[in-house]
Amino acid sequence: MTASWGAMGELWFKPVVFAFIRPTRYTLEFVEQKPTFTLSFFDETQRKALSFCGANSGRDCDKTAATGLTPIATDSGSVAFEEARLVIECRKMYFQDVDPENFLVPEIEENYPDKDYHRMFIGEVLRVLRRA
Repeated sequence: MTASWGAMGELWFKPVVFAFIRPTRYTLEFVEQKPTFTLSFFDETQRKALSFCGANSGRDCDKTAATGLTPIATDSGSVAFEEARLVIECRKMYFQDVDPENFLVPEIEENYPDKDYHRMFIGEVLRVLRRA
């Protein structure tokens, strides 16, 4: 899944990431199956591949075959990509569904014309892998 919504910080005395996934995304099924997940960051040379991934669902096509990206297994059994310049491997600690009743700024609702509110995951950073 190509995403840009998220953050990093410290919570519960641990380094964490906050990742947001809409319920309609195929990726959600995979993230919910395992105790860990990864975030892969790419340089500009992969923009075309990432654009394809953002515009197409893995339910309908084989994204790795279409883009040439190479999936690799991490120590925890999660999937990352060989072409990534940076991979953050995380252990799921918490999730929460975004509740529109809690929007304090009405304009936020404009991000959800289909009422497909994100599920937020908080993941403890287990390891950071950088390509040399």
